[in-house]
Amino acid sequence: MIRSDIIREIAPILRDQLVVCNIGLPSQEMHLIDDNAANFYMLGTMGLSSSIGLGLALSQPKTVISIDGDGSVLTNFGTLPTIANNVADNFILLIVDNGSYGSTGDQPTYAGKKTSLTAVAKACGCETVVECQAEETGKVLQAAIDSKKMTIIVAKCESGNIKVPVITMDPVTIRDRFMGAVKA
Repeated sequence: MIRSDIIREIAPILRDQLVVCNIGLPSQEMHLIDDNAANFYMLGTMGLSSSIGLGLALSQPKTVISIDGDGSVLTNFGTLPTIANNVADNFILLIVDNGSYGSTGDQPTYAGKKTSLTAVAKACGCETVVECQAEETGKVLQAAIDSKKMTIIVAKCESGNIKVPVITMDPVTIRDRFMGAVKA
């Protein structure tokens, strides 16, 4: 399975949650597969999906799921200790770990080599960290939602991309409709 297969599988689970989606292709895939107002698409801030998601979770009671990539988490390595030290039991970080920078040409990341983001998250102090294979992501995500505990999920999958159209909504529209979903 590749990232888009995971997104397609978990889209029904995400439907009733606030979702902050990583830049580039993950946001475009989410937009194509199941666009809705409760999805916040990142258009140009690599590495910040997890930070924005944590801040949103800390500021309101709804469940927030950040979909991030291994490359983005490696770009913003400070996010994992920040998450560990600011527990929000309504926050789930789903790291789709394909071992590559998928949106920029599938260059390998260190997570595809020696670096284990699962081990790093645990070393940073994150208490509930689950690593799974792509096929298990839906089951693991639903269990995390049901647990009502802050959870970091590292879903291991193959590298690869599908053809997707660009998101034609401007950032202000994305922000405004997402804020409407947050307030609803």
